[in-house]
Amino acid sequence: MRKMSKLRLGVCLTVVALLYFGAWYAEKSMGANLGQAGFMLVGAYVYAVFTIPLKKHAAVYQYYNGGIIQFELPLIVALLLAGIVAALLAALIGLPVLRLKSDYLAIATLGFAEIIRAVVQWDSLGPITNGSNLLKTYPTFNNTKIFGTTVLFPFIVSGVCIALILLIINSTYGRAFKAIRDDEVAAEAMGVNLFHHKELSFVISCFFAGIGGALLAMFQGTVQANSFKSAMTYDVLLMVVIGGMGSVSGSVIASFLYIACSEWWLRFLDNPLTIGSFNVPLLRSGFRMVVFSAVIMVVVLFFRRGIMGDKELWNIGMRRQKAGRRARK
Repeated sequence: MRKMSKLRLGVCLTVVALLYFGAWYAEKSMGANLGQAGFMLVGAYVYAVFTIPLKKHAAVYQYYNGGIIQFELPLIVALLLAGIVAALLAALIGLPVLRLKSDYLAIATLGFAEIIRAVVQWDSLGPITNGSNLLKTYPTFNNTKIFGTTVLFPFIVSGVCIALILLIINSTYGRAFKAIRDDEVAAEAMGVNLFHHKELSFVISCFFAGIGGALLAMFQGTVQANSFKSAMTYDVLLMVVIGGMGSVSGSVIASFLYIACSEWWLRFLDNPLTIGSFNVPLLRSGFRMVVFSAVIMVVVLFFRRGIMGDKELWNIGMRRQKAGRRARK
């Protein structure tokens, strides 16, 4: 068993290394391609506000006399601060909201996300958030070259975040989270404090959402509150549902597939096509999303629990071995 565990660990590390190498090689050879929206917005704004160079403040905050934040933080510190501020805000919001259940909880969190978006654009906060104007000139991925490429930095940060999430899932708190997810009544009967663990789960998830928002700000190069609408939350939820609500690796796979399908593989459907004198019907701007929606419906219908369900990539072989041993017995 120990040999198999070491072999499995070695295979996983090799695959991860190959993915990072593939990302590095792709950019070097092809160039750069390619209720959570509210907390991503917070992370994006915190990162942007605290990393804008001082000499650029007058131009960025031109309607607010250069703003009131007259210092800048290192990139990594700003990333962590983005997650921490989002987590602190989640802790405050979670106190009243997490006592709700089912649809009421979803509606309340979405409502707070919209409130956050409105507050950020409030003119009285303009000296900090720049109101409804763009935040720009802060460090982006172009300023974070590793081995001569800019694509590795977001992959490294994402990899560290995923590793931390896996550590949390496999901890005592993670097992309590799983118990609440599967059956709240049974979890409470076993002595799990529902509100405490829900609040903790909410805060942790919003911490990573804040870092995700900061990474998105680095990718876009500008930040504006109108970009963080409810549709962004639906996109994140859709990735989780497609990948499997109990699988971290499934969510990662689904995020790549979602973006690849919607922004790359199906892009040709938006362009009119003429074969000889025959104009192919339906191929026009917007048809890509119609086909993409149909693909998602097929996935949801035939993969009720998502692509991975509650399994992880590194556990598939182990489960098959256990099933084989049980069959032999």
